[in-house]
Order: sequence, then structure tokens, then C-alpha cells
Amino acid sequence: MAIYPYQTEPLTDFTKPENVLKYEKALKQVEGYLGQTYPLIINGAFVTTGDIYTSYNPADHGEVIGYVHQANTDVAEQAMNAALEAFETWKKVPAHVRADVLFKAAAILRRRRFEFNALMTKEAGKPWIEADADTAEAIDFLEYYGRQMLLLTEADKQVQSRKNVERNHFTYIPLGVAAVITPWNFPTAILTGMTSAALVSGNTVLLKPAITTQVIAYKFMEVLMEAGLPKGVVNFIPGDGPEIGEWMVAHPKTRFVSFTGSKAVGQIIYENAAKVREGQIWLKRVIAEMGGKDAILVDADADLELAAESIVKSAFGFSGQKCSACSRAIIHEDVYDVIVNKLKDKTEALTIGNPSDFANFMGPLTDEKAFQKVTDYIKIGNQEGKLLVGGEADKSTGWFVDPTIFIDLAPDSRLMQEEVFGPVLAVTKVKSFEEGLAVANNTEYGLTGAVISNNRMHLERAREDFHVGNLYLNRKCTGAIVGYQPFGGFNMSGTDSKAGGPDYLLLHMQAKSISEWL
Repeated sequence: MAIYPYQTEPLTDFTKPENVLKYEKALKQVEGYLGQTYPLIINGAFVTTGDIYTSYNPADHGEVIGYVHQANTDVAEQAMNAALEAFETWKKVPAHVRADVLFKAAAILRRRRFEFNALMTKEAGKPWIEADADTAEAIDFLEYYGRQMLLLTEADKQVQSRKNVERNHFTYIPLGVAAVITPWNFPTAILTGMTSAALVSGNTVLLKPAITTQVIAYKFMEVLMEAGLPKGVVNFIPGDGPEIGEWMVAHPKTRFVSFTGSKAVGQIIYENAAKVREGQIWLKRVIAEMGGKDAILVDADADLELAAESIVKSAFGFSGQKCSACSRAIIHEDVYDVIVNKLKDKTEALTIGNPSDFANFMGPLTDEKAFQKVTDYIKIGNQEGKLLVGGEADKSTGWFVDPTIFIDLAPDSRLMQEEVFGPVLAVTKVKSFEEGLAVANNTEYGLTGAVISNNRMHLERAREDFHVGNLYLNRKCTGAIVGYQPFGGFNMSGTDSKAGGPDYLLLHMQAKSISEWL
């Protein structure tokens, strides 16, 4: 079987007027179906519960995105039974057929790209460029995992034999029912990647999306159904995390858990999944990505303009609501003052407002809980360091917090240690590159990091000693590319599962060795 080379999906060029018009048209399209009600999808059937969650535009409190029926444990049990039944047939479907579902879904998502972009602008508060990159990454996941499954199938055909004695075969088989618990900050890309990896590997899925982006998740279910995915393979059960999420993790028939979210929730999942319940005959796997406290280290010998630009883009893209976002800048004392001044100028030039307007670089935070947490950390920052820029917040129309920088922080301060998940940057000064590396590693996380330096030996030292899952040299620390920069981190950043990498699908399967005596 020919496997065509994988290529990443190009980003939209918004300098072209026709693309601006397409986005504006898509915003009107989405506005045309705001306020609709969405059911659960279990075994291909639409299910209502009467328990409704209202999804609001985080940039405009008065705009309802949609009303979504919420699962309870009774209907979740129905979904589990549907997934178990579907698994018995889906696991036997040839890998190339499962991959074709992904390729078809990718084609549909390309056609609906601007609609998904616009819906993310409305429901997730994503500015145009961030939303477009999200959809492009979702397409990448579908194309990449489909090809990876085909490659694994080709590997299955390799047989090692002892001549005239026995024939040996090594293969991978699916695990079973997956509990897929997805985040709100990449509501199309990560949801698509987690779900498609599970189903193309032959598993069936209970899908619980993040509560604030459930309409986006429903629209993704439309894509899967149009792509020909059989009923019961993916069951859409939005609901409350402590109720439905924990139920999914604890269920004895759940075979593995795929989770992206906070460290606190990830730790609970990891602990609960480790408990063997009555009727459970396996040890559950956990595939987890849990966040970070990511740093950009600026050396004395560095391109200072590149350093400042990389820090600002990494810190404030999508309002800092990325697990890969730069939340710490560690700067050599020789260039500290120059970099700080550049950071101030570049940050003050950023525009903040409703992301439906392309002119706004930053939009809102996702909800009131996030707004409160970030503003609380700004208070802490005022106690621990010196406010350089920002610090203002406004919740009158949406959950808006200005891009904020605190300087002169101690490396062990709370703002340098704790994940904020918002547009707050902590800056500290170091006397040497070695000290900078020590400060960068002085955290319980280990997801992304970057070094800006023209010193080759320092860059090589960072390759060895900067302890993160994704290290970037002389560029920003966000924006991992599927297939080229497999993504996942160390320590409390998760299980280093490396989404978008060549071994990711193996986490969703188990190996089987078969020998026949001749």
C-alpha cells in the first residue's frame, strides 16, 4: 500500500483580502446558529437529559453560543455499553479503513475551516490567527495519525522465522474503551488529536470535552459522522468534570484515559486510574499532558530583538492560555535592562479586545474562574516584584486581563514557580548562563523552554541540560508542529506522551507476539 508523504496544513495568509472576507463571512455564519441546543450523541443517537449548560462568549457576556445537554451517570453507562459493543467490531476493521475515516474527516475540516475558526473566536475567545492555527493543527493530526497507523500496519507484516521450524509474527492490537477528556484552550486541535489517535488505533471512545467549549466539540462530532465513522465508536457525553470525568476514569471497563488539562486534575486522574475496581482485569493506562511553567533563557550573547519578540509572542499569544506559554523570562544581567525595555515597548503595543475584530492581538480569558485566578496572581506579583506593564483587568463585558509583566523577581517566588495560565510574565535576572539553566530547571514542570543565544557551546549545553520535553533554540517556545516537533513534557507536565510523534499511537495499543510451530 502506497503511503503518501505527510505535509503540514498551510496557515491562512490574512494579508490577502479574500481570506479576511472568508473569516468575516464565517463569523456571520456562526452568528446565524448561535443559541441552538445540542444533544449528547450515544451509539449514533441524539440523547437529551434536560440538564442544560449555557455556553457564553467569553468576550461578550450577553452572547449565548449554545445550550448543551449534560450527561449524567445513567446515560454515561449507556455510552459505555455502546462503546463496548462497538469495540467488538471496530477493532476488527482494517487499519486502512480506520485511517480513511481520518483522511475524510481532514477533508471535511478543510472545507469547514473558516467556520471552525470563527466558532473558536466566539466560544473560546481565540483571535483569528490563533484560531486558524488551531484548525490547521487538527487537520495535521488527522493526516499524520492516519499515516502512522498505515506505517504500523506495514510493520506488522514483517515476519521473523526460524526456517522450517516456526513462523513468528509481532503485531499491535487496540486496548478497548478510551476515556478521552479534552481541554478548552485548543478545543479543535487537541480534541481532534486525542480522539483520532484513539479511534484510528482501533479503540472506541467516551468523549468528554471541556465544559466551556462544548459546542465546538459537538461540531467535531458532526465531522466524524459525515466522515462515515460507525455509530458507537465515539460517544459524545459532555458533562461536569467531577461527576462524569471521574466516573469515566473509575469505571472498571475503561481501558485507558487520555487527558489534557491542569496538573491538579491530572494528579487526581492518575491516582484514580491506578485503583483496580471490582470486575477490572487490566491496569489502566494514563496518557496525560498537564501544563507547565515554561521559560525562555536569554544569554549575554543573544539577538536582543529576537529575544524580546520571542518572549512577548510566547507569553501573550492567546492571552497566555497555552501549556507551552512563556511564563518566565530568565535574562543575563548584561542584557537585562535592554531586554526589559524592549519587553515593555512591545507589550504596550499589543491590542486587547473582542477577538472577532482582527485588529485585536489578545482576547479574553476563558471564564470567570480563570479571570479570578489570574487577577489573584497579579496581586501576588505586586507583592513579590516590580510591575513593568499591565496589571489591569476588566470583566464588565468579557473576561479581559491586560498583558502583564513583573520584573526583578526572586527565582523561588510564587510567580516564578506556579502555573498562572494567563497573560502574566515573570522576569528574573541571572549572572551567568549556568545560573540561568539552574533557574530554568528549578520547577516541578518540564514542558517547553527556549534559549536565545549566539554561543554555540551554550546552545549545546542546553540540549543536554535544559530538562524539558520540547526545547527550542533561537525561537519562541510555543507552536509545536505535528510530525516535526512531537509534544509532551517531563515531571508534573505529564507522561511525556509526545502527541504528534511517531510513538504516540503505540500508547493506544498493546503488542502481541504470535508463534506457530511448523
